[in-house]
Formats: sequence, C-alpha cells, structure tokens
Amino acid sequence: MPRLLSLTLCCAIAWLAPNAGLQAQTPSGAATAAVAASQPAERPRLGLVLSGGGARGLAHVGVLKVLERERIPVDVITGTSMGAIIGGLYASGMSASAMERELLPLAWDRVFASRVERQHLSQRRKEEDFEFSAVLEMGMRDGEVRVPQGTFSSRGLEILLRRYTLPVRQVQDFDRLPTPFRAVATDMETGRQVVLAEGDLALALRSSMSVPGLFSPVEWKERILGDGGLVNNLPVDVARSLGAQRLIAVNVGTPLSGRASLGTLVGVTTQMINILTEQNVQRSLASLWEDDVLITPELGQLGSADFDKSRELIEQGERAAQALLERLRPMALSPEDYAQWQAQRRGSKPPAFKPRIEALAFEGSEQTRPERLAAQLESRPGQDFDPARAERDARLLASSGDYVRVDYHLEERPGGETLVFGMEDKPWGPNYFRIGLDLSTDFSGESSFNLRVSHNRHWLTPTGTEWRNQLNLGQTPRLYSELYQPLTLRVGKTADWFLSGWGTLERRNISIYEPDSGENLARVSRSAGTLGLDLGQPWGQWGEVRLGVFSEAWRFKPEMVPIDPIPGQLGTTWRETAWRLKAVVDQLDYADFPQRGYRLTLDAVNGHVQGRGQERERSRRVELQASGAYSLGRNTFNAHLRLFDSKQSENSTQGPYTLGGFQQLSGYKPGQLLGNTLVFARAGYYRRLSETPLLTRGLFIGGSLEAGNAWNSRRDARGSDLRHAMSLFIGADTGLGPLYLGLGHAPEAGTALYLFIGRP
Repeated sequence: MPRLLSLTLCCAIAWLAPNAGLQAQTPSGAATAAVAASQPAERPRLGLVLSGGGARGLAHVGVLKVLERERIPVDVITGTSMGAIIGGLYASGMSASAMERELLPLAWDRVFASRVERQHLSQRRKEEDFEFSAVLEMGMRDGEVRVPQGTFSSRGLEILLRRYTLPVRQVQDFDRLPTPFRAVATDMETGRQVVLAEGDLALALRSSMSVPGLFSPVEWKERILGDGGLVNNLPVDVARSLGAQRLIAVNVGTPLSGRASLGTLVGVTTQMINILTEQNVQRSLASLWEDDVLITPELGQLGSADFDKSRELIEQGERAAQALLERLRPMALSPEDYAQWQAQRRGSKPPAFKPRIEALAFEGSEQTRPERLAAQLESRPGQDFDPARAERDARLLASSGDYVRVDYHLEERPGGETLVFGMEDKPWGPNYFRIGLDLSTDFSGESSFNLRVSHNRHWLTPTGTEWRNQLNLGQTPRLYSELYQPLTLRVGKTADWFLSGWGTLERRNISIYEPDSGENLARVSRSAGTLGLDLGQPWGQWGEVRLGVFSEAWRFKPEMVPIDPIPGQLGTTWRETAWRLKAVVDQLDYADFPQRGYRLTLDAVNGHVQGRGQERERSRRVELQASGAYSLGRNTFNAHLRLFDSKQSENSTQGPYTLGGFQQLSGYKPGQLLGNTLVFARAGYYRRLSETPLLTRGLFIGGSLEAGNAWNSRRDARGSDLRHAMSLFIGADTGLGPLYLGLGHAPEAGTALYLFIGRP
C-alpha cells in the first residue's frame, strides 16, 4: 500500500509541477495499454533511466548488452544527453549488439568536426587553409562581432541520428515507439525542464545533448533547448511518471574535479557544469526505492570527451551490470516469455520502407539560396529514397561553410513524399573573419612578424557573389581583394562558371646572398601592385581552373646595398602584362601536416615585361608543384616536388625563383639560391604523438630529406649540381597556423635552428 501511495503522489506531482515540460509526464492511455499488454500481469513495470555524461554514456551500451543477454525486458526508457541518445536508439528498436557494431568503428573526431572534411570542400574554401587556420573563425552581423555558439559541430551527430532513427521516422508519438521513451532537455530561456514526448525523434535526441559551450542549442517549437543534464541528468521522476514500478538507473555522470583542474577558464567552466549536474543527480539518487537497481560503472579517469575509447567504455558498462546480476536476474523472463516480449516489441516497429521521392525542398536559410545547388545533388525526384545519397547531399550543402546545421528528413506533402533539407544559417555570418600569425626566428639575428586577417563576405547577391579580402600587417604588408561572381543561377556538375576580379598591393624585403658562402650581398624592398581578371570553372570538390589576364607594376628600393646587384634597375618602375592559366587539384585532408591525399598545381604565364625607358621584352613562366601524403596508423609519409622554369630578358626584374630555408633546402638561408630554373624534391616522415595540446589538432615529430638547386637557365641544369639537405622537427597544427621547432642541415651550407608559427 505505501508503494502504491508513493507512486500515485509521484505521478500527481509530475502532472502539476511547473517544470513538467512540453508534455504531461504521466503515461498516455495508449502507452499504458501497450506496456500492460507486453508483460505478464504479475511482473512489475520496469523502467530504464540513463544519465548523461558525454562519451562516458557509451557505457550504457554495455549495460544494455547484459540486459539482453539475461532476458531482462525494459518497458519504458528515459534518458538525458548521451543517455537520451543511447536510450532513444534502443527505444526505436535498435538492439544493443547492433548499436555496438555501429558505434565502435566511428571516427568521432570527424563526427564532431566543425566543418566538412577538407577533401569535400570547394577549392574556394580549401585555398585559404594555406594562409589561415580553419579552427578559429568569427563573424559580424548587425554591426556586432559574433563567435560560434559551440566549440564543436553537431552536424555529423545529427546525420548519424537521422540514419539510425529512419525506421521510425513516421512515429511522432514517442509512446508508440517499440519501447515508450522520453528525453529531457533544458529551456535555455527559463531554465526549466522540458520533457520531449513527441515530434522528430532524431531532433529530440540531439536537443537533449546540447552541452553549453560545446554544442550550439537547438530551436524546437519556438524554444531554445540545451542539454538536459543542467536540470535532470538522471530522470528518475520522468520514468516514474510513465508508470514504471521498478527502475534500473545507470549513472555515468562526470564526478567533480580536483583543485588542479581549476587553473584555467575551461576547467572552471567544466567544473561549474559538473556541479549543477551533480546536484540534480543526488536528488534523483535519493528518490530511488529499495527495489530499484543503481548501476554505476567504474569509469575512473575516462572523461566525457574520450570517444576514442568507445570499446573500453562499453566494456566497463558491461562489467558494472554483470557485477549486479544477483539483483538483476529476478527481473528476467523465461526464454519463452522473453521471446514473446521481443516479438511484441518488433511488432510495434514500423515495417521497412523505401519511399519514392516526389520533390526536393530547402528550408531554414534566410541568407543563402541552397536551391542553386539542386542540380549537383545525387537525390532527385523520381528516385527511391537512399539515406546514403541524402547524407552525401547534406554534406555537399554543408561544404559551403554557410550553415551551422544541415539536416534532412522525409515529409509527406500534398505533392507526395518530399525530401526536405533543413539548414540553419551561422549566427555569426555572413561576414566571416579568420586570423593568422607569421612569427619566425633562426636564432642568428633574422626574425620576422606578420599579423594576417581574412574577411569573407558571402551572398552579396542571390546568385552567390562573394567578396574576399586579406590584410597583412608587419614586416611584409599586403592587401588582397577579390570579387567572385558566379555566372549561372543554378550550379550544375559541368556548367558552373565564374568571373573573378582581383587586386593586390604588397611590399616585401629581399635579401641577396652569395650562393655558396651565404654572405648577404644586398637587401632591397620590392613594392608592387597587381590587377587581374579571371574566367574560371570549379571542378566540384576536386579543384578549379582559371584563365585570365593581369597587369603588375613594381619598383625596387635599396635598403642595404653595398654593391649594386642589379645595375641601373633600382628606382625604375617595371610593368608586366600577361595571360595566366592556373589549374589546381587538391585532395589533401589537411593543409598542414596532411595525413592522406594529394595536391597538384600548374601556373603558366605568358606576356611582356617593360621597364620605364627600356624596350619591351617577352616573358614566360611555368610552375608545377605536386604533394602527396599516405599514413599507416600514426605514421605519415609525404613527398613534395617543385619544378619552375622561366624565360625572360636578363634586364627583367620580375625576379628569379629561390630556394633555401626550412624544408626548402634546410640549412640554407631563405632565398640563398636563385635562378630562372629550379628543381626541388622532398621526402618526409612524421608521427602523430598521443598528446594533443590545447587548441591544436595534434603534436607531431618527424624529419625530411631534401634535394634541389636553381640555375640561370634550363640549359645549365645538371643532376650532378643538386644540393642536399635534411631536417628534424617537432611541430603542432595550432589554431593560428603550423608551429615548428626544427633543425636543418646541409653539407654545403651548415646547420640552422628554426622556430616559427605560420608558413615557413
């Protein structure tokens, strides 16, 4: 009698409580009838409560494996954050073993990556990676500077949830899932609990896992939803409201950290969230009844971000459940009854379907025109729906860099089954800024510093006009601006053309050395301005080709000239007008420390050069570069080849090509070797270390073997003249660019030590 009275009071309080959420927390008549029909009359209604905990929530899969193996049926499930995801997938009809097969091979770093894998970006998005890190991005809207709402992107997680919940995509009432289910989220405006009982299951699961500072909140029915762990990380009361008479509660929440972790802003923020979570967890634990079973896996130092330790986390959940078999086995059914329960559970799962797509729709974006890309999508009206195609299409839409979220779902509309792509514009767009640094020293008196800022303005017009600017401040000041205009209203696979008008202003110092000794003969500054116009075509995710014309004017000014290295040419204005062909194929996974892929570039120039008061001379230049990377585990092997050749007047000051500096014949000074023909090759190796410092992609140690030289003309080039060098380094791919501490050695030039961040 006391148990019945307690249950009645609990349900009444849940109904009347002001934080009861969007749905009443008492079971609906349909849910109660369905649960009652699926169990013998004498068996108490069993509820499973799964807590949040980030990666630690993967331990829930191990618990579910034991429950299935021991034939313990679950009648209702409630969960928060990662517990909502695991619980929601199980409630949708997915078995624990199927869940384990899906989750173990996932590359979680890519699931939570802030943008689409680099190989799938357009060349326009890839190119800036060689100047600026892709990690740090901010924006401006309505006259104020804005930053991303989350450290990580949830786009990959949303696509996974969409795929996993596809069999129940038509189920809008969570009472009608194979197992009745509730997810808990937080209303970020009021701070109240929101119990998600209906709607889009995939979106509900994502809403529950919106950890502040890590994932952006979700807008759902005019509410802004955040992580449910802030208000109810172990939703025992929600399970009671569904009529559960006995509970299995699994708590994987992250314990409070010690004093040592409170020395940083990240540590303090994490501790604050853990304090809020732990307080409501303790309230939930205090509400457990004597017959309830609490499972607390021994996760030790495994943290909420340790998704790469999925197998270990699942195994720990399995061990924790096995340790309590004595208390769990009284809940088990006979093989016959459990088979009947499973059959009834499978029977409530909608049958497999393969709908035919009648139309495509694009929704959610107010700043862009995603329908321009419809011709590039694999999914087409008249096809049978294929989730793999839809996922690739969502990735293509996300590759534009304009959206914080790209999702898809099927919706029955008057015209038939419609594949709807939902986009959410980045709140910090459409003006995007990236910042980079060039900071270097060779520990022998030569050092430099440049601050670099990039600005991209997307969607100036409905056709996708973009304005891109780059500014360098420091030793090498530079200003670059480009206006990019697509020429087609709808982007296809082959008919996508563009016009690009661009210009640069720059000044740089040039040191001229004696090739063998490295003695500094002179230093001059070169000031130049260039205007160009290109007609081009993107090659999808592979690269692009441009054909254009440009005009460049420049002048040399002496800085330190004990001898006149270019007699009669200092102080003279020179001008070149030429045609240019540039083609790029880029499939590197990262611009810095790539681990797989390749990149090819061809740049050919043909025109005329003329100095003031001098005769017009013909000029021609061809540059070919190729890079490739291949990895085995943490070990990466890469190669790089450069072939440059030019034909120009001896009086031209357009300048020869140069070699020297770190990994450009290490040990030689930057620009020590120069000529009109250049050959260079480098073979490298680096290993990614297990440590990953804060604000970096990884820490690497490696080295290179290098060979090359420069000659006055192609006729002078000889294989016997090649110079050799090598380098050893430790480096990191940071949020401001690559960081290197390196040692270079060349038999004919000596040894040099390098330290720099940015491009060498």
